[in-house]
Amino acid sequence: MTATPFVPQDQLAYALGRPAASALLKTRLEDFLVDEALGFDLTGAGEHLFLRIRKRDYSTPDVARKLMQVLGLRDVDVGYAGMKDRRAETTQWFSVRLDESAEERLAGVQDGQIEILQKQRNERKLKIGSHRENHFRLLLRDFEGSREDIESRLHKLQQYGVPNYFGSQRFGNYAANLQQARTFLAQPNRKKLGRKRRSLLYSAARAYLFNLQLSERISQDSWNRYLPGDVMGLDGSQRCFAVADGQWDEDLQHRLESQDIHPTAVLAGGRGKSKSYESHGAAADIEEAVLAQYEDLVAGLVQHGLEASRRSLRFRVSALEWRWHEPDNLELSFILPRGAYATSLLRELCQTREQC
Repeated sequence: MTATPFVPQDQLAYALGRPAASALLKTRLEDFLVDEALGFDLTGAGEHLFLRIRKRDYSTPDVARKLMQVLGLRDVDVGYAGMKDRRAETTQWFSVRLDESAEERLAGVQDGQIEILQKQRNERKLKIGSHRENHFRLLLRDFEGSREDIESRLHKLQQYGVPNYFGSQRFGNYAANLQQARTFLAQPNRKKLGRKRRSLLYSAARAYLFNLQLSERISQDSWNRYLPGDVMGLDGSQRCFAVADGQWDEDLQHRLESQDIHPTAVLAGGRGKSKSYESHGAAADIEEAVLAQYEDLVAGLVQHGLEASRRSLRFRVSALEWRWHEPDNLELSFILPRGAYATSLLRELCQTREQC
């Protein structure tokens, strides 16, 4: 049986229609600024030293590897909360298990492209997804198109939310991660790859299947409204709740319109111990129809032991501001919750091109 081909990211549905405008992104590193905000206070004591690092033209794993090399640490001794773009100027937190007597070696980490801005100790290692949000400031250069149209789109994204697509970087160049995931998931021995590589391929497969569900909900004009059987997600949280038939009311509708709650779709996997977050009715029909097109991926995820979970179909963009710089540059600033991609916001505004 021939496997269903993968759908390119640019063929997924647009909530506001495919934009006609275009602009250059990341012409310079300082055109793409990101500042990560933690979701908790540091204790000030403990075996883990937290480092707030500003990096330029380094990927997050590259910085982690340099920390290991300079400080003589193992992979398990270094932690970070989120992946940040390489071609950008980004500030994020790392943790290292390091004795106070060895802190002087940190000077060897800084090289002009990596700068340590802050140090503070904490009792526990920094874990993936433990940050609260990311603050962005982007400059789109050489804008071509209607300013009125892009400002109208910005207002609508403020009012209705942004489609919560996983960014194309999740899938690798030319969707290589997806192709490898398909091959790997067909194998019964899941330990043929290292833990990090396995996690990357699982994530790519689940993200792709989620994106297809979101695209279908957009096509049916139900990505930001309630369908019978929907499981709702709380804004800025991974917590969900099911809505029983006949219990959707004015209060829930108001919470939906104010973006306090969002419809969700499934991150594919096997059924966990709790079935209370499983969709049903019209919402489940859409999910099942999409997943049925990729039975090989779904079966592989189940056989490899992954449990299904949920992800919101949209995200709230906070503190959104914009201003025009003459002659044709647009500066955007905004705050996104963890797990949300700036590229998902940008794809609704204009077609972007990167200069490497």
